[in-house]
Amino acid sequence: MRKVRNYRQFLMSFLLVIMGNMIYALSVKLFLLPAGLVTGGTTGIALAIHHGTGFSISLFVLLFNMAMLAAGYLLLGKQFAVTTVVSTFTYPVALELFNRLLGDLVITKDILLCTLFSGLGIGISLGIVIRAGASTGGMDIPPLVLNQYAKIPVSASLYLFDLAILAAQAFFTPAESLLYGILLVMTYSIMLDKLLLMGTTKTQIKIISKRSSEIQEAILHQLDRGVTVLSGETGYLHLETQVVLSVISNRELPKVEKIVHRIDPECFLIVSRVSEVRGRGFSMGKEYR
Repeated sequence: MRKVRNYRQFLMSFLLVIMGNMIYALSVKLFLLPAGLVTGGTTGIALAIHHGTGFSISLFVLLFNMAMLAAGYLLLGKQFAVTTVVSTFTYPVALELFNRLLGDLVITKDILLCTLFSGLGIGISLGIVIRAGASTGGMDIPPLVLNQYAKIPVSASLYLFDLAILAAQAFFTPAESLLYGILLVMTYSIMLDKLLLMGTTKTQIKIISKRSSEIQEAILHQLDRGVTVLSGETGYLHLETQVVLSVISNRELPKVEKIVHRIDPECFLIVSRVSEVRGRGFSMGKEYR
């Protein structure tokens, strides 16, 4: 049974990585290339090389990804290379396929629309691939290597690489197009962050009250949510107190507030957003004893 489950998870991840890379290639073909936009990453390097030499964009991406895959295998290990190999070949092949199938198809010539939709498409595709537990390869690999060996934060080096790639394209790109390129990088970065957190954010509440036992029972039985009771001490009078901690869905917050304030209108309620929750009742099914 476990083998069947693992096989299904592997197959689903495999299909998601392929789908993510195809969305990436389609976004580049339909919006980025027709508008002559500049961008970061491997595609940005390929655009700079193509402009200077006429070298095929998809072929350069394939060769560059293979080189980065080899570097990742040597410097980051076999497991990393296995999760990256699908993206290494799928994206350039899909880009060449769409080039042949769609030809000179242009959906819009509006450069702002092309910037926004290519940014949305690239951000969504990257989010799908990363959430599937894989890497897009290419320019994702140097920041990971620098992080492992020089302890440089991945986000910092990734932005620096993108900035350098945009600067390389500035020599043959009008200033206005370069600004749109910066907007493109910002759009897919924001979209990626949103997608990585989508569906995982929850709300954490902490309640300090003289009637903590009643509040605890209400959350357990009326909301069917687990609670943890922490021991605390008031700062001014140094009195012992209990802190009721619970993690709920975002939609349950108004209901919790009504329940808590009905029991104790003077309670101290702290509400905070958490980006991810794993464990029984969230990433695992509930168990009742």
